Amino acid sequence: MRRISTGSPFEAVMGYSRAVVKGGWCFVSGVTGYDYATMTMPEDVVEQARNCFATIGRVLAEAGFTMEDIVRVQYTVTDAALVEAIVPVLGAHLGEVRPAATMVIAGLIRPEMKIEIEVTAFKG
Repeated sequence: MRRISTGSPFEAVMGYSRAVVKGGWCFVSGVTGYDYATMTMPEDVVEQARNCFATIGRVLAEAGFTMEDIVRVQYTVTDAALVEAIVPVLGAHLGEVRPAATMVIAGLIRPEMKIEIEVTAFKG
């Protein structure tokens, strides 16, 4: 088993890994819209979604996977009214991949967070 970190302070404080690789699987924890280089969060949900996918792409690459290996995705969005704005971003990143998907409308742990994306990838 291998653990991947983005260096986010949340990982150490909350006791989790950004991703865990086991066998042909890569389990990526929920990713929010932070730019981890600056630890800033854009206000716009579209920019947050783009940041999520940028982080997911980097984590998967570090783990030896690609976006095309994603087999499952869960989107958590804080307000159903935001869905229409993010759909083009979701389609741009996973439209050709077409993983099994779930979208949940729920609160997130910080008020500035509007979207969280969790993925599972498989190579086998």
